[in-house]
Amino acid sequence: MHYYKFNIADWHLATSHLSLEEEIVYFKLINFYYDTELPIPTETQSVLRRLRLKGNTLIFKEVLQEFFVLEHDGWHHKRCDDEILKYHSKAEVNRQVGKLGGRPKKINNIENPEITTMVSENNPQITLTTNQEPLTKNQEPRTNINTIAPKKVATPEGVSDLIFKDYLEVRKAKKAKWTETALKGLVREAEKAKMSLEQAMQMCCERNWVGFKAEWAQDSIKTQEKAPKWNETPKSIEDKGRELGIPPIRGETIGQYENRLKNYI
Repeated sequence: MHYYKFNIADWHLATSHLSLEEEIVYFKLINFYYDTELPIPTETQSVLRRLRLKGNTLIFKEVLQEFFVLEHDGWHHKRCDDEILKYHSKAEVNRQVGKLGGRPKKINNIENPEITTMVSENNPQITLTTNQEPLTKNQEPRTNINTIAPKKVATPEGVSDLIFKDYLEVRKAKKAKWTETALKGLVREAEKAKMSLEQAMQMCCERNWVGFKAEWAQDSIKTQEKAPKWNETPKSIEDKGRELGIPPIRGETIGQYENRLKNYI
């Protein structure tokens, strides 16, 4: 694909929690996906080199785990897969129309301008009007799909309604349907990670994950354990203050500064 539709609102909704570096990596991966029309390979070194991301390996891995789903042929992105499928379907329709001589021409009916006729180039004697005949008594009335109430999804056993609702919102934002297969996969991976289903869903909500893998949870926990605490050193305290936009006050000790920052964390 040489181009694709970019929905700014959807992008902001999905990436508002990312740092600038994470958003750039995600954007480059999406462009790579549309350009190749293939999943991100499981062997990622060639991708890192092609996208000039060798210095961002950790961010690259985190973005992959958050926004893509690992399958047998690589890392898949549902929105990209759907758009690529639509693109090729439309291209095929256009090819078939081209073989038939193009789309039918429209001509206006002079006697009744509200009626437009479609003239077939293959057979000019055949015309189709676009005006709609009124419904007769024998015809069934059309159903307005907007009046059909959506089917309520049952909360899985052992999961609070609030956590499940938040998790469905994450899936909805990324156009991922909630199915029985998705539930079974989530239960299976939660058991591998020795977590309850609710804990797995909560982690997905906190990290904006659609899916869940036991190894992701373990890697995430290890990363958090390795990460230094914000108040371990004077420098880390000052860094936290800059992050929060709260500078130290002249004459304030590092201990007083730390206690003041705690009110905002």
